[in-house]
Amino acid sequence: MECPHCQQAITSNYCGSCGHPQKLKRIDGSYLKTELAKILYFEKGIFFTIKELLIRPGESVRTFLIWNRKHLVKPIVFLLICSLVYTLAENTFQFEQGVVEQNGFEKSTAGKLLAWVSSNYGYANMIMSIFITFWLKLFFRKSGYNLVEIFILLCFIMGMGMLFYSLIGALSIVFGGGTLLKVGGSIAVLYCGVAIGTFFEKNKVLSYIKGIVAYFLGSITFYVILIGIGKAIDAIIL
Repeated sequence: MECPHCQQAITSNYCGSCGHPQKLKRIDGSYLKTELAKILYFEKGIFFTIKELLIRPGESVRTFLIWNRKHLVKPIVFLLICSLVYTLAENTFQFEQGVVEQNGFEKSTAGKLLAWVSSNYGYANMIMSIFITFWLKLFFRKSGYNLVEIFILLCFIMGMGMLFYSLIGALSIVFGGGTLLKVGGSIAVLYCGVAIGTFFEKNKVLSYIKGIVAYFLGSITFYVILIGIGKAIDAIIL
């Protein structure tokens, strides 16, 4: 029998060349349980990742990039999971309704895009991370990290930021009070600044300041481009 992976002859249950099994086990309930357990496994899964990013965010991401990529959940997967958690929390508690102001854009394409951001803030954050990445690369251009490595950093810390906001947003509805929701947003931004600072230059205060500034500039860039796209579409249509 020929290996479907490397086309070498298979004489046992596994290919002697690449190790691919002769026949894959069918996907069933047991397979799904195993895959879910891998994601949630405390020692190498989502809970371990959250704990590490909470206690030592910068060091954890540096270790992931340079030494060990087995313990933390993959960055894109982590960001997707956190975005899903945020979206589920927002849809359940409705704490983010009208978060993005549409002043003057209500009936335009830009307004529709802003409305989408307001309703899908978790997923919009994923796009926003790209713009923050470019600002961080500019501010920390001497660090030696490339754009992809910085984006991986953003995947982890933006994901954690969404988890913070999801938790405090839910608490703000349960206990009432918009002040608690604002506190949650401030904590999320502060966490991002601290995580970025400890990742690049832990002992320099300027590193933390640049991290927070890059976060805001990336966010502003995202919204400016979004509104610009909306206006360009309206100009073409009209």
